[in-house]
Amino acid sequence: MRIFFTGGSGKAGHHVAPFLASQGHQVTNADLTPLRHPDVTDLRVDLTDAGQVYSAMAGTPSGAELDSPARPAGTASSYDAVVHYAAIPSEFIAPDATTFATNTTAHYNVLEAATRLGIRKVVFASSETTYGICFAHGERKPLYVPVDEEHPVVPEDSYAMSKVAGEVVSRSFQARTGADVYGLRINNVIEPHEYAEKFPAFLEDPSLRRRNVFAYIDTRDLGQMTLRALEVDGLGYQVFNVANADMSVAATTQEVLDRFYAGVEVRREMGRDETFYSIDKARELLGYSPQHSWRDVLEDPRSGS
Repeated sequence: MRIFFTGGSGKAGHHVAPFLASQGHQVTNADLTPLRHPDVTDLRVDLTDAGQVYSAMAGTPSGAELDSPARPAGTASSYDAVVHYAAIPSEFIAPDATTFATNTTAHYNVLEAATRLGIRKVVFASSETTYGICFAHGERKPLYVPVDEEHPVVPEDSYAMSKVAGEVVSRSFQARTGADVYGLRINNVIEPHEYAEKFPAFLEDPSLRRRNVFAYIDTRDLGQMTLRALEVDGLGYQVFNVANADMSVAATTQEVLDRFYAGVEVRREMGRDETFYSIDKARELLGYSPQHSWRDVLEDPRSGS
């Protein structure tokens, strides 16, 4: 595929964009900051400018395309798919109004350009924060566990609000065009080097992971999930939780339930170390199968218990 990838220079994107390229896809990184990866083409685009987005998506991906056969008549874009990762990626980075306005405007521009240009596959980054737990004031417990895609999304913060708005925009454009538009509700993104740096504290004190529903996503498995979303067609509009199969803490499932989720409905039997951020839907519809864990790097202090 020829993939128009927004935000390929960000924390998640700078892993996922090269991974897609390594799988044989032609990837253009649309970002204000270049990735400078030999297998990915950089294109400076301000996604809040609708004209720039449309022009970039309608344009020729790279100089290598100049000697390719001419684009078929009636084909509006050289790209086969869009992966939209770009955003102000969290609270506490910009003023709330700026975060909301930037993210929602960029999201609308990308979805409008993609669908008007006839691109039939869009995969976009939504967030765990949509469930209203991560950036809530005070402690907020899920209504039930494991948290699946049917759990209500009622966030209080501007970042998560922008992600919920993006989902609404995406569903509307999918309804208008019939394209496949898949949203990835990505949990806390962890780079491989961060296991040694951050996880010892998480294993010592599981309360540090309460706001992330004790979950995480390894960038390598996020790459796999994005690839599976690109490869599986015909699902219309869908949202998927994205996490690794286990928790980011050493406490067992029952210990987490007893300490943090007393009184919360448990909707099914769960494994000893199973994530509370359900990935059942991604497994079933996309064939997602996470391969990585902090346990590959660190010793589980409870392994002997």
